[in-house]
Amino acid sequence: MDGLRLRARAGEGVGVTAEFEVRPAHQGAPGLAHGGLLSAALDETLGALNWMQRVISVTGRLETDFVRPVPVGTVLYLEARVTAVHGRKIYCAATGRIGAPDGPVAVRAEALFIEVRVEHFIENGRAEEIDAVLADPDQAKLARVGEVNA
Repeated sequence: MDGLRLRARAGEGVGVTAEFEVRPAHQGAPGLAHGGLLSAALDETLGALNWMQRVISVTGRLETDFVRPVPVGTVLYLEARVTAVHGRKIYCAATGRIGAPDGPVAVRAEALFIEVRVEHFIENGRAEEIDAVLADPDQAKLARVGEVNA
């Protein structure tokens, strides 16, 4: 989550919270966050939720509702939770609130994540980046963490 500088942590129950500071580089319309970046922030938060559950997964579907504009300079408080699990399918939901964890809802999403094995990334990713991760023992351990559920 380095690219968006999202700070995620385990929430209550099966959930995760994060903060996302909307910077000038995230601007779409003048003075407002780009909707695609808000969707990316929700997707990253939902992905962190699955990662914290030690499940390697990919986004299968992400449906985003933009409830109100998010000004540049705003901190968006994100919360994600699992709503259901069925086999390899993980259903999740997330909200983004302006200015505080109990602030007004600006964006929300429902998502379907699909559990995959690490081979998914080895077969489909860029070889040089995969090799770099697998050469680093700490990264390799993280990449294989979900295999305990295989």
